[in-house]
Parts: sequence; structure tokens; C-alpha cells
Amino acid sequence: MTYEQVKSLKSEDFKRLCGVRPDTFNEMLEVVRSLHRTKQKTGRPGKLSLEDQLLMTLEYWREYRTY
Repeated sequence: MTYEQVKSLKSEDFKRLCGVRPDTFNEMLEVVRSLHRTKQKTGRPGKLSLEDQLLMTLEYWREYRTY
């Protein structure tokens, strides 16, 4: 699922999917964006947006049972 598909979910469903509330997700996204702006760009550009990268990471941590 992409962030565009997930952002329209209710708060409870969003939290069930990735483990954080939408407002917390947005705060995390702002931190990632600020760090991304200062990062030196080398290599091939990523195919996923920052929103999708953060969502994928949170979903992975949520479903990674042995972590």
C-alpha cells in the first residue's frame, strides 16, 4: 500500500496498519524531510517517496515478530 491509499484511513485503522497515529506519522515525516534536505545526494534517486519509505519501515517494524 502506498501512503496515498493509506492517508484516507481512519485513525484507528492507520494505527493498526503501521503502529503510530497519523499525527505522529506526520511529525516523523517532518523530521525525515529535514534530514533528507541536508543529506548529500549521491547515487541513483530513490523510486519511493519519503512518505512511502517511512510507511514501509513502520509496517516492517510492526510486523517483524522477532524484533
